[in-house]
Amino acid sequence: MWDKINTMDRPLIDLPPARILGIESSCDETAAAVIENGRALLSNVVASQIDIHTQYGGVFPEVASRQHIRTIYAIVDEALQRAHLGLNDIDAIAVTRGPGLPGSLVIGMNMAKGLAVSSNLPLIGVNHLEGHIYSSWIYQNDTPNPPPPPQFPLLALLVSGGHSELNLMTSHLEYRRLGGTLDDAAGEAFDKVARLIGLSYPGGPSIQKAARDGNPEAFNFPRSRLEGTWNFSFSGLKTAVLRTVRELESRNQPLPVADLAASFQAAVVEVLVSKTLHAARIYQAKEVLVAGGVSANTALRDAFLSQKEFPVQIPSIFLCTDNAAMIAAAGYYHYAYGQRDPLNLDVLPTWALS
Repeated sequence: MWDKINTMDRPLIDLPPARILGIESSCDETAAAVIENGRALLSNVVASQIDIHTQYGGVFPEVASRQHIRTIYAIVDEALQRAHLGLNDIDAIAVTRGPGLPGSLVIGMNMAKGLAVSSNLPLIGVNHLEGHIYSSWIYQNDTPNPPPPPQFPLLALLVSGGHSELNLMTSHLEYRRLGGTLDDAAGEAFDKVARLIGLSYPGGPSIQKAARDGNPEAFNFPRSRLEGTWNFSFSGLKTAVLRTVRELESRNQPLPVADLAASFQAAVVEVLVSKTLHAARIYQAKEVLVAGGVSANTALRDAFLSQKEFPVQIPSIFLCTDNAAMIAAAGYYHYAYGQRDPLNLDVLPTWALS
């Protein structure tokens, strides 16, 4: 059964002004960014490896690590140059500690440690998942009228290639994981189904593009709601697509790729939206946040933004996928509340958000 919890905010303090240099290398993007006061984006540089990994149909960990080594120095330098700052203008360095690929995480961590030692700056390890949540706080530095920050308590849906989970956030840096995926994450399901119906990697953009010309009601794919829990499961949906594809192929029928893509996408979106809104009602959330790579999906964004029950915060498209701005934003609040990590800080490839 679902339960209620008390929402005790952290003590109110005067948050200090600070500029945070963020570094992200958890998977296949090498990124660096500078955030001022937890929200204002001064620079954001991302080197994507999608073109490199497409030939493998997914991320090849060893290749990803090597590419991070090749690019990370230039990316950090460019982030500082775009912000028109030097290290002496930075107050702390935030870096993704986990979760992620071990080899990739180590590259970013070692870069951050080197900068911290050479410039005598505090080092702050950040959870990649909370970074995605804090992407909703970010606005461009030249925005004339910055939007207000999200209001607590809020319900955060994290949807990406490796994660699908619901988190209740009662104050800064206070999270409660309500539920998560029992098998395939939403983004992983997109990748696998794209491969089944002959679309390219990464599956999210490919399925979204194909679905534009398809009928979302062409195939009645299952919706796994897992009543009584806040968990997700997409393996049954993936299997239903596989069986449909095999049945069509056995009849020598051409695959209706657009209809398959649209029907699959509709099934994923319906479950994500309905479950998130239900949790927001139960926990009396003031707002809903949607973050992670899958939050770039147009159908998912439209479904959340078209409902009128809850205000919904979804980051700009460039902040949905992995980036360092979100790490710097989350890092600012850790810095403001006094976190300082030792230089022997190690990466945590399976670090859960809690």
